[in-house]
Amino acid sequence: MTKDLTRGPITKTMLLFAVPMILGNLLQQLYNVADTLIVGQFLGPDALAAVGSSYTLMTFLTSILLGLCMGSGAVFSIRCGEQNQEGLKNSIVHSFVMIAVLSLILNIAVFLFLDPILHFLKVPESIYHMMRSYLWIIFYGITATFFYNFFASLLRAVGNSVTPLIFLGVCALLNIGLDLLFVIQFHWGVAGAAAATVIAQYVSGLGLFAYTLLFFPEFRFSLKGIRLKKEVFSEIARFSSLTCLQQSVMNLGILMVQGLVNSFGPAVMAAFAAGVKIDSFAYMPVQDFGNAFSTFTAQNFGAKESKRIRSGMKSAVCCSILFCLVISFCVFAFARPLMLLFVKPTETEILSIGIRYLHIEGAFYFGIGCLFLLYGFYRAVDRPGMSVVLTGISLGTRVLLAHILSGIPAIGVVGIWWSVPIGWILADIVGFGYLLRMRRSIL
Repeated sequence: MTKDLTRGPITKTMLLFAVPMILGNLLQQLYNVADTLIVGQFLGPDALAAVGSSYTLMTFLTSILLGLCMGSGAVFSIRCGEQNQEGLKNSIVHSFVMIAVLSLILNIAVFLFLDPILHFLKVPESIYHMMRSYLWIIFYGITATFFYNFFASLLRAVGNSVTPLIFLGVCALLNIGLDLLFVIQFHWGVAGAAAATVIAQYVSGLGLFAYTLLFFPEFRFSLKGIRLKKEVFSEIARFSSLTCLQQSVMNLGILMVQGLVNSFGPAVMAAFAAGVKIDSFAYMPVQDFGNAFSTFTAQNFGAKESKRIRSGMKSAVCCSILFCLVISFCVFAFARPLMLLFVKPTETEILSIGIRYLHIEGAFYFGIGCLFLLYGFYRAVDRPGMSVVLTGISLGTRVLLAHILSGIPAIGVVGIWWSVPIGWILADIVGFGYLLRMRRSIL
């Protein structure tokens, strides 16, 4: 089942295409959130800090693969908009070969450099071995992450956002069930939580791979029939590398902030770990709406429907801001109950820190919502470099201000929380300003 995004009512078309992506990514978040929730409730605050901090590192590593797949997906969408089936198939082959090789290299590298990475993150000695054990198992899921994200990007590029959702739904339930079995029943600790996640990831990744080959014969290729071309590799590499850079820079900044957070001790680490999970759920819908808008824009860019792209941008901004205002109110109002999902009521220090974090971050979700739209737009109109620039502004501001403000005794760790929305809003101003000035040449 595929969908042509170059026709039909603009707002309705985008929303119908985005909803399965939103639901799918919310389910994907359950992979790590299930670990965090169950670990926090049954294994204690140290285990919560270990698993939560591991999530930040894994987000950075998988963002490399996600960026490569998203960049390739933009090319697939443009070929789809052009109705160029041969060009689409060539792009699929070249991107698969390139990303598969890079995935293998990344997987080997993280095993070799695990200890230096943990020392760089300033992981406290009290949770070092626990975090290392969790990550050693989790790293085996990197190949599964490649398979899922590659074929999910391919299917979404041709208008099918429902199938990836179905696979994630099944596997999220599997992950939760295995978490309960391994952690509570078998008493395997954080290693059991990691094993549950990896098994679920392979079910979703290999399952989506098999589905694509079975139901989309036009995407199949044989090793004998492969003819790799430099110009196709060049196009794929340009889109994928810049999108990968944008995604990895974004998460590298978060990783650098994680190291600063770790220096404040296990209580702040645990609060930040829980707060980040809540953040992920809160603004994940607008992140996926930004990706859906990117596919919409790329298909229309390939079909040379510039008027439809302009109308789509106006509609997308209105939808994103409206949603963010509603979510901001909910997170601000229910910060304590949300934290209690991850932390026991007796952990008063962790609760206090986490609630303060959510009150600050939650008030400014509209900033990240608009930023996701700008990332998707510039990726879709063959300006992926601008997405990197905006990411650099947002994350550079975050890291710089976090270190400056947290070093002031009167501000402390709260300075890290304030640096995030300031970075979002500054990048929004630059992104929309550039678009208004260059809109004619861009479209």
